[in-house]
Amino acid sequence: MPFITKKIGKQGRWTQALILFIMPLFLVFLLRWIFIEPFVIPSESMTPNLLVHDHILVAKYSYGIKAPFGEGWWYLYKKPERGDIVVFRFPQNRDIFYVKRLIGLPGDKITVQNGQIILNDKPWSLRPATDDKFNDIEDFNYFIEKIPTEQAGIFSEHLIKLFSSQDHVDPTETEFTVPENSYFVMGDNRDQSHDSRFWGFVDEKYLVGPAASIWLSCEETMVAAPMICDPLRLRPERMFKKITN
Repeated sequence: MPFITKKIGKQGRWTQALILFIMPLFLVFLLRWIFIEPFVIPSESMTPNLLVHDHILVAKYSYGIKAPFGEGWWYLYKKPERGDIVVFRFPQNRDIFYVKRLIGLPGDKITVQNGQIILNDKPWSLRPATDDKFNDIEDFNYFIEKIPTEQAGIFSEHLIKLFSSQDHVDPTETEFTVPENSYFVMGDNRDQSHDSRFWGFVDEKYLVGPAASIWLSCEETMVAAPMICDPLRLRPERMFKKITN
């Protein structure tokens, strides 16, 4: 008895092809919308912690669920914390993305003097970094900055760098009071960062999420394709590195 095969018309083949074409695009869109989005570090404002041509992944799900198009959040289940390294839309040009460290929460009063932060009348501790790799850098001094967390007696620490051979870059405004639903951000390269000291606060709706990891890093990019790393100039020691606060 011969086998009987069901014939598939042209309409059936087109439907299957369309599903096979759309599904991968939908999964990529879903991944970037809710979970992870890649960015490339373009400047030195976050050195020594993030370097130029570090390719980072931002954990968008850490704070909530973003609106798929435009700005704002559908649901925000976790508020950002002091010390988070965050990616956000630049308030003065929302087509540009910045990465900075979150310094001030809503209601905080902040003063910056010679690169040191005074938060709600309490200065943040700075102690010189003793790592030998910083000894030969003449133009900068490196410090370990200690950030108090919401839990009493618990701190987070990270490196910052300041000019050693010239005056520090301080804002003209003496004190900043962070408005409701906004944040104050600064670069770790304290004297070479264009941040909230000069252009103001970041509205909560402009946040993308915290930087989670470095998946690729290189000294130089391809001449013909500036967004692609030169495979001969990779920084293997930085690849697959978790970004900590």
